[in-house]
Amino acid sequence: MELPDGLKLPAGAQTHNLKSMNAPFASGSNPPDAMVVIPCTMGTMGRIAHGYSEDVLLRAADVTLKEKRKLILVPRETPMSLIHVKNMELLLLAGAIILPANPSFYSGADSVVQIVDTVVARVLDHIGIPNKLAPRWAEEKE
Repeated sequence: MELPDGLKLPAGAQTHNLKSMNAPFASGSNPPDAMVVIPCTMGTMGRIAHGYSEDVLLRAADVTLKEKRKLILVPRETPMSLIHVKNMELLLLAGAIILPANPSFYSGADSVVQIVDTVVARVLDHIGIPNKLAPRWAEEKE
């Protein structure tokens, strides 16, 4: 429903079966520099928080945390229950970054895509990828 045209990957992008543990980033001997789960369901967040590494996505998140690399989770659901908040607390204590998909409505966006880009820009900022997806907060001119 969210991707009516299907997931579009760039040419040459490598894919891995969800149940395969042969992906290089699923091992501490080859940890990723950073990992982003966007969007992240509360179920996925809970499984990551409790180390339930049953598939390559969860294992890669586990590896990212244990190797002290940057893990950014962008929760997709609201409202939150106390269980969700406690899972987020565990993740924050473990070093994850929780970056809710709260768009910058002050950006003057003309489309939903531009509103979404304000969130994507924040994620890219956190992993050190330069971007010009959204306007930056500017100092007031006197």
